[in-house]
Amino acid sequence: MSIINQNLGSTVKAKKGAKIAIAVSRYNREITSALLESCKKELIKRGVLRNNIDVTEVPGAFELVYACKKFVDLNKYDAVIALGAVIRGETPHFDFIALSVSHGIMELNLENKIPVIFGVLTTENLKQARDRIKGGKRGDKAAEAAITAIEMINLKIN
Repeated sequence: MSIINQNLGSTVKAKKGAKIAIAVSRYNREITSALLESCKKELIKRGVLRNNIDVTEVPGAFELVYACKKFVDLNKYDAVIALGAVIRGETPHFDFIALSVSHGIMELNLENKIPVIFGVLTTENLKQARDRIKGGKRGDKAAEAAITAIEMINLKIN
């Protein structure tokens, strides 16, 4: 979702009683804690009750898929959001993790009946990650993930 689409989502409100789970990576905590804070703030702003937001932490981005699957399997959430930050380093590790997590989240969406939102930053460096949190130069990707979750919960297809 782009910054432009985030503005279009300004009227999006959560359905009454919406329950959302968030899986967040501890790795790159400077970034992920800001993502979590922003995501929860946006959900609450849009009508999700604080008590209806459950959060679990996992060691790294790779483990997000497993945590999201566990949330999905509980059958008590309307959406699940994965938050993390994969920042390129000196080895190809970045490529494997970013691709695996994105494919894992995609598979969860195809195999299950609730949306799983990809709120994982994949950046070249720490500066780019910082630019994507809390309304930096590239917007607020966690707020966008929150809005996307609510839009997908509200999705109606005739």
